[in-house]
Amino acid sequence: MRGCSISKEESSLVEGKSDTILEGKGICKGFPGVWEHLILDHIDIDVRAGEIHTLLGENGAGKTVIANCLSGFYMLSEGQIYVKGKPVTLKSPRDGIRHGIGMVHQELALVKPFTVAENIALGLPTSDLTFPLPEVEDRVRELSEKYKLYIDPLARVEDLSAGEQQRAEIIKVLYHDPEILILDEPTSLISADAEHLFEALNSMAEMGYGILFITHKIKEALEIGNRVTVLRLGKSMGTRETAKTDKTELVKLMFGEHTPAHLERKPVGSKRVVLEVRNLEALAADEEPALQGVSFSIREGEILGFAGVSGNGQSELAEVITGLRRATKGEVIIHGKDYTNHNPRDIIRAGVSHVPEKRREVGVIEPMTVAENVVLKDIRVSPFSKGSFVNISRVTAHAKEIVSRFGALVSDLWKSQTRILSGGNIQRLILGRETWRMPKCIVAVYPTQGLDAKAIDHTWELFMRLREAGSSILIVSEDLDEIMALSDRIAVMSNGRIVGMFEGSKANREEIGLMIATGASGSEHSQ
Repeated sequence: MRGCSISKEESSLVEGKSDTILEGKGICKGFPGVWEHLILDHIDIDVRAGEIHTLLGENGAGKTVIANCLSGFYMLSEGQIYVKGKPVTLKSPRDGIRHGIGMVHQELALVKPFTVAENIALGLPTSDLTFPLPEVEDRVRELSEKYKLYIDPLARVEDLSAGEQQRAEIIKVLYHDPEILILDEPTSLISADAEHLFEALNSMAEMGYGILFITHKIKEALEIGNRVTVLRLGKSMGTRETAKTDKTELVKLMFGEHTPAHLERKPVGSKRVVLEVRNLEALAADEEPALQGVSFSIREGEILGFAGVSGNGQSELAEVITGLRRATKGEVIIHGKDYTNHNPRDIIRAGVSHVPEKRREVGVIEPMTVAENVVLKDIRVSPFSKGSFVNISRVTAHAKEIVSRFGALVSDLWKSQTRILSGGNIQRLILGRETWRMPKCIVAVYPTQGLDAKAIDHTWELFMRLREAGSSILIVSEDLDEIMALSDRIAVMSNGRIVGMFEGSKANREEIGLMIATGASGSEHSQ
């Protein structure tokens, strides 16, 4: 390894091809049958020895996909990868490791009951499994000390903090002696340990490693990186030296400069509050705070959009409101009645429809047929049943109407299991099921995920009709165009808190984008 480091100011002076140890040219990636467009559209990116190159973009921009392509987890649809100037074909992560590329994924892949050393031993080639475990433990101690990623090889993973588990995952990759390290959203699971991680990565860069650091946080990109490449919707918006750019420029690259249309609508006429949340707090799956003092209300015939990068509490907020997650503090008031920590059936009976984020796990029952899923919440009520008898003809007619109206591609309503449908077609079924009764309140999380442009337009029109009919709608979306087009008011969430509230018709894209990207609180324009 080279024993040199490159400062942010000096990184622009590194011109030689010998310094570029990983390069992707014209990288394209598509997944047939899932999206009509390329997930990655002719991306050029390179990583130099001794530098930290940050890859910045919103969730869904394609950051993880390009990391998976560069490390061998995905094969390219088009383009070429070069390692030290030589073209390589990566068919698997093992190929990536063989060429000196190691990746630390956002979702850590550790066996919780095993020790750190045992986890690393699991990833060794079969020929190496005869090595005594103490040798693995000694090597972990050596790497831990060398890279300042202090971890006990004998500690069980389940007893480690999130930051310690991440260190173990990094050491698991370093065990294979890579020269290039790719880290996907490494601070998403840690907070207090982030500074420690940055120190370790800077130390590794000084030793000559090339590091690709993936993040959606502009502050991190500027703090840790020598250069930053911005992705938006699968396209590269350009590469900048961090010493010669700032938050304002990066926000424009991430979110664009155009002002999306705010769909025409009549002013909210009613003062009647349908949904109110008071000082809500809840924990995430890892028992860390997910919601911290969240308060808001939605009036009859109003759309409140929640903007922000995923992982900032929006999903947990929707789950608490719909009865899928317990609140540790605060209240959820629906039509003036306290429904805090009621079960989902009670929330449904209160007139709340839910378009969930996890459509396959929560939105449908995959082994059931399409017709059964379409009437999943209504099968026991008129007109679909009477007493214990299901009216098959009415269910069939209703399912046909939903499928036709929302353009879902279904071969047989009663024979096709929902599990065989694409994500987009499942989304269409859920939207149809949750909106056909014109509900008084809708909680919609990423309502247009997986839909094509025509279906997105149809969904936006549907929400505007529901609003006109008096529905109160809470929308969570990472698509800023969608939020600004649909919302009467826009709430920005960061780290489990509402950091800004804007009137939809007066919202400033750049201000909202900056708030999303930095998490900084802004002046509240409306409540």
